[in-house]
Amino acid sequence: MVKSGKLRSGTAQKIRRWKKGHSSDSNPETSRYRKAARSRYFSRPSEKSDLTVDALKLHNELQSGSLQRSSDAMEAGDAMEDQALTEKTSGTFLSGLSDCSNLTFRKVQRYWESNSAAHKEICAVLAAVTEVIRSQGGKETETEYFAALMTTLEAVDSSESLAAVAYLLNLVMKRMPVAVLKKKFSETAKALIDIMSNQANSDSLSSLRWIISCLATLLRKQDLSVWSYPSTLQMYHGLLSFTVHCKPKVRKAAQQGVCSVLHYSDFMFSDNAPVHHPAAAATAKFCCKELEQSGGSKEDTTTLHVLGLLKDLLSALPLSSVKSCCETLLRVMTLSHVLVTANAMQAFHKLFSSKPNPASMSAELNAQIITALYDYVPSENDLQPLLAWLAVMEKAHAHLSSLQSSLSIGHLPRLFTVTMSCLLSPHTQVVSAATQTLKTLLNECVAPHMAEIGSVLPNTSVGNGACILKMFRIVEEGLSYRFHASWPFVLQILGCFYRAAGKHAHPIMIKSLQSLSDLRATPQFPFSGELDLAVGSAVESMGPEVVLKAVPLLITGTDDDLEFPRSWLIPVIRDHVKNTQLAYFTSYFFPLANKLKQTADELEQSGQNLIAKVYQTLQMQIWTMLPGFCTKPTDLLASFKGIARSLGMALNDRPDLRLCICQALRTLINKSCETEEEKAELQRFSKNFLPILFNVYSQQPKPGETASARMAVLDTVRVYLSITEQAMVCTFLQKASERLSGADNSEFTRLAVIDLIVAMAPFVDEASMTQTFSLIKPFSKDSSIQKKAYRVLEEICGGESASCKAFVLQNLEKLKTMLMDSLTTAASSSKRPRLKCLIHIVKQLNEEHRDFITALLPEVILCTKEMSIGARKNAYSLLVEIGNAFVRCILLNAINEYLSHVFIGLTGSVTMITCTVLALTRLVFHYKDTIDVSSLELLLQNVCLLLSSRTRDVVKASLGFLKVLLFSMDVKVLASHIMEGITNMNDMRRHFRVKLKNIYTKLIRKFGFELVKSMLPADQHKILVNIRKTEARNKRRKLVNKTEEDGSDTEDEKPKVKAESIEDILAETDSDSDDDEKPKKGQKKPMKKGQAWLKEGVSDEPLNFLDPKAAQRVLATNPNLKKACKTEHGFKMTSDGRLIIKEEKDDDDCKTKDDDDMDVNPAMKYKAGGIGIHRPLDRRPEFGTEYKSKKGKGDVKKSGKCDPYAYVPLKKAQLNRRKKAKLQGQFKGMVRGAKKGAQLNGSALLKHT
Repeated sequence: MVKSGKLRSGTAQKIRRWKKGHSSDSNPETSRYRKAARSRYFSRPSEKSDLTVDALKLHNELQSGSLQRSSDAMEAGDAMEDQALTEKTSGTFLSGLSDCSNLTFRKVQRYWESNSAAHKEICAVLAAVTEVIRSQGGKETETEYFAALMTTLEAVDSSESLAAVAYLLNLVMKRMPVAVLKKKFSETAKALIDIMSNQANSDSLSSLRWIISCLATLLRKQDLSVWSYPSTLQMYHGLLSFTVHCKPKVRKAAQQGVCSVLHYSDFMFSDNAPVHHPAAAATAKFCCKELEQSGGSKEDTTTLHVLGLLKDLLSALPLSSVKSCCETLLRVMTLSHVLVTANAMQAFHKLFSSKPNPASMSAELNAQIITALYDYVPSENDLQPLLAWLAVMEKAHAHLSSLQSSLSIGHLPRLFTVTMSCLLSPHTQVVSAATQTLKTLLNECVAPHMAEIGSVLPNTSVGNGACILKMFRIVEEGLSYRFHASWPFVLQILGCFYRAAGKHAHPIMIKSLQSLSDLRATPQFPFSGELDLAVGSAVESMGPEVVLKAVPLLITGTDDDLEFPRSWLIPVIRDHVKNTQLAYFTSYFFPLANKLKQTADELEQSGQNLIAKVYQTLQMQIWTMLPGFCTKPTDLLASFKGIARSLGMALNDRPDLRLCICQALRTLINKSCETEEEKAELQRFSKNFLPILFNVYSQQPKPGETASARMAVLDTVRVYLSITEQAMVCTFLQKASERLSGADNSEFTRLAVIDLIVAMAPFVDEASMTQTFSLIKPFSKDSSIQKKAYRVLEEICGGESASCKAFVLQNLEKLKTMLMDSLTTAASSSKRPRLKCLIHIVKQLNEEHRDFITALLPEVILCTKEMSIGARKNAYSLLVEIGNAFVRCILLNAINEYLSHVFIGLTGSVTMITCTVLALTRLVFHYKDTIDVSSLELLLQNVCLLLSSRTRDVVKASLGFLKVLLFSMDVKVLASHIMEGITNMNDMRRHFRVKLKNIYTKLIRKFGFELVKSMLPADQHKILVNIRKTEARNKRRKLVNKTEEDGSDTEDEKPKVKAESIEDILAETDSDSDDDEKPKKGQKKPMKKGQAWLKEGVSDEPLNFLDPKAAQRVLATNPNLKKACKTEHGFKMTSDGRLIIKEEKDDDDCKTKDDDDMDVNPAMKYKAGGIGIHRPLDRRPEFGTEYKSKKGKGDVKKSGKCDPYAYVPLKKAQLNRRKKAKLQGQFKGMVRGAKKGAQLNGSALLKHT
């Protein structure tokens, strides 16, 4: 008998338990019998439904017990039960819902499983209406449902049925023909208005929201002429009155209905559409009236409801109405109610963000609103309202700039003053938002209009130029020490200002550049990166000449300060210079670089190698500026000829400068030749640059020169040849061919000359191409330069010019002959360019060259196993091109015939079989839509036979074919062959178990676990079970991750990001609560909406409520709220904030002295305790360490302390009888050692005696 009792200690941790809510995970996921029964139960009846009025009456009487079931009824019931086993009599009361053919109600069909009574009522009504329509022979159109539902709407009595009918009617009216709604407007509107009036004061308002939505849809579909009737406006006013309803769902439905009527009425999108809806002015009057009546009191929420409506309507109102509404909003904001002010700001932000047309918002009204909003500037300590105010002003000025740029620029200086003061805020969010606001204003309001404003000088006093001057002076003040905490943001604003206005306003920016230079020279300046970006923006807009006049480089090459304090300007100019004058580099930087080079050489000769290296580095950095100066220069036609000769000499004589010069030339050709004149100017110097580049490339590189420099020269040759005249290129090609034919050339020279011929080949005429072909034809059999020869052919055959295409057509037979003759001598390294040539040639072939195409196949198939990745890619591409050629040649069954030619490879060697399977994999994937099933089945049978091979390469290729087939095609017909092939695999399964597992996984996903298991041998079932478990685990993990993502969207867990809309900015306005009211333990702190605090006057000064800035003293944030305590750093601090840092050797006397002189707060220290990571790391020292000798070994005696013996501490655990033997064993070794030491000591004494 098993002993009962508690589990052994530690067993509970080993037992696997179900997590909470997961105890049913082992239940079967499939319920096919229930699904089958459900499908029979809710399928459409094949006969007429037995659900009649008499049957329902009989059912009700039976349920009430007033009738007894008679024998006839019993017989009928038995007959019905017998028939219930068939699908023929499966009609139910929900048949009209489940098989409803109208797509309008597909949303309702999801409700039949819901437990909600309202949903069940909706399903019942829809089923009944559908049965009625069918009984009358209807086609279940929207119009029929509309008529039936309107009739039902007037007949129902209960509020639940009324809500259900109204909901269905709302769905139907959105999809039914407009002509019906126009014709039945008066009757429908009267019925809806009557129901609205009856239900307005009832207890149940569930139907009211749907009736309101129906009325809005009805009004939206009417013509413009209907709105001239007073009755229509009266109906609209009835809808409008519900926008301030106390119930949120009703109010929301009414507000959405009003917005849809004003914005999206059908006639607003017609050809003769009015600018504004006829009811827009009446809506504005209603909103203003409600705002004035409510007065913005805290108890009455009507003000907030109207403000919510105005947010969506202001952009749809006419100009006069917008003006009156804005005036009302500004009056309401004077009440200093936090929520009202926040909603009003949202309304203004939505108005300006929607960018209304001038008919709704004029430039004058926009400017008046901007001026008025300055009276509502929040306090700098009021975080969220200040962010909202900045966002509104940014949108307002941006919209004003789109209406009238000059008026917008005139209002910007005042906003710049207020926004720059925000940079002094202690809140980082405010500083960041203010910076972004100023940058946006500069990019949207200033930069697009600087060309109209023109030059801005320091003495400009009138016009928009004076405003730009004021704005820059305000921003420039940010470089003062008062803003030192926000200098990185100030530097961003300055950089943006330089980019926006530097080209026209650089005279007023000289002083700021000098200030930046002084700051950069400050030791350990912390914001060097931001400052360099700001100066770089100045270089980009003003040009390097203006910047260097303001901040000289202070590098001359003679008697320089060896610290080079302004050398940081060189990389800044290099990274940002563009669209500037190339002549400035020629006149200033080029002579300076030569002077620095000369100084470096002189210093190196005199033995001052370190200083010489510094000068050498400086001149190299100056040369790196050249590509930037060559990026779209403004004076290319006039300046390039002045520097071209110097660049050619430097290319020839200075190998260290070739990378920079070649990059500059490529930049000029690729990015700066925008006109034909500029292209002709560069083309004029091709006869000078190309020979120099040819000579440089064909020279043997000296020791220390990198290969990248030679490749840069070759790239520059290709780019320069693209703009060179064809006759000149032919001349160069002729000279290169003569040099290649010379007998005194080295191997390096021959290869270099062929590289140049490859570069020139696509740019010559047809005659020169023929000569080049004859020249390189013998090289196709020379293994040393065979690859280069094929590269020449590749460039000629793949060229896009007319001469290249003409050469291929004229010499097609010669090309075919050459390629076929060199088939046996082609080296593996030359396969890639050879296949590329074949790709270009096959594209030109037709039915006449079918034999040539067929002869290519064996070589192409074998190339699919080449070592070179490029060769394999070209082989696969050529296979596809050959297939396209078959399609062009043969109209019927072209792909099947092509595959039959490829099938021959399956009868060859092992390597050929492997390559053929790889080729077939690529072809099946590419032509999967054109291959018929019979050919594919035959192919699959052959590949599955290869799975039984004992060669790994063949099996690997075959498994790859199956995998591609599974992932790219629907293989339901071919599944049996796949299973049979996998079953016939021998001992290769273990080697390819990973590939097989992937194939099994795909098969299980397509055909199910049971089917795959039944078709595979038993030794593979274990793998299938493992796959099923893995798939289930992955599915659960995905579900858990999705649940966690959905649950992590709360405000507490989600990190706060930068607010992008006004709603996000004001989201926290009403979430502040008083610090005095603390919630109980375990309860959340209650949220009080609409709280505000009044900031008292300074030094007992009474608060003046008539002051225009009195509104700034009404705060949405508690000013007395204590800030969170900062983490203690472990150092003592004086009363004025200085840290006291001492050495460890300081005496206690010094501590006492400091404590007397300074007010020090004691430092809090964390005390560790517990186990694991919380264990105390500073353990107690071992016993006896205080007796340890500092000089020698052993222990020493201390005066006033016990002798240094090993005292055994007394512990309560030593009284445990079970641990007696263990405790005694601790001392056995000690006693044994003591006896041994005593014996040794005694024998030593005897020897001495």
